[in-house]
Amino acid sequence: MSDSLPSLIRAIETADSSSKLLEAVQNLADARLESAVPALIEALSYNNPGAAVAAVDGLIQIGEPAVNALIELLDQHNYTARAWAIRALAGIGDPRGLVTLLGAATADFALSVRRAAARGLGSMQWQWFPPDLLEIAQEEALEALLFVAQQDDEWVVRYSSVVGLQSLAVAIPSTYKDWRSQIQSQLRQMVEQDGSGAVRARASWALRQIQTDTSPFAKPAIASTPPEIDWQSIMAKLYDRRGEERTAAILEGDPRRYRDLAVAIASEKD
Repeated sequence: MSDSLPSLIRAIETADSSSKLLEAVQNLADARLESAVPALIEALSYNNPGAAVAAVDGLIQIGEPAVNALIELLDQHNYTARAWAIRALAGIGDPRGLVTLLGAATADFALSVRRAAARGLGSMQWQWFPPDLLEIAQEEALEALLFVAQQDDEWVVRYSSVVGLQSLAVAIPSTYKDWRSQIQSQLRQMVEQDGSGAVRARASWALRQIQTDTSPFAKPAIASTPPEIDWQSIMAKLYDRRGEERTAAILEGDPRRYRDLAVAIASEKD
């Protein structure tokens, strides 16, 4: 299969229509080649949403080997590509993307990004986290999802927060019953009070599933831990985030201020 990589990339480079470009990116994604990661990431910046979706799906299928390159992309100024990269990170669920997803779910100004991040926060690869980091990571994910469920103005984002909360409830260790209770309480509140019928219905279904689902993780267990994860760095970023949240809450009170700041920064760069 690796021998076909040059021809797959050549098909992308020579595509002379949107439909041919979409087909070429889809073929590259379907190959599931780790060596195709750079080309798939480049496709995220094309002015072709269909090709970007295909590239995201391909990157998710490749999984952990694509994470470092996706995180590097987040440092660039192409917001469209960054948004697609966040969706790919959410789909992969790698621990290195956790802090990025926390910020995206609660503060990104694009509802599609917040929606993807909220869904991804519930279904991280929790089995990869060491015990001393799992607690703080899941606590931060819980706080972010509760915030989204309570505060986001877009029903599709709140809908995704329900999906995330359901997955997180299944993944939380049995020793943290109070967290599970918080999730169930939030879902009951959404069933009773949310302005969207779709959100109310999804929250009701999530409550029923949580009561019957006894699987240990929201995602299937994977035999080995991904290589070269700097757990100390992840821990430091989580503590930094927590410190910033606490200070900001005292000073200003509303975490949505980050969204306004992000819009202002993006406007200045444009």
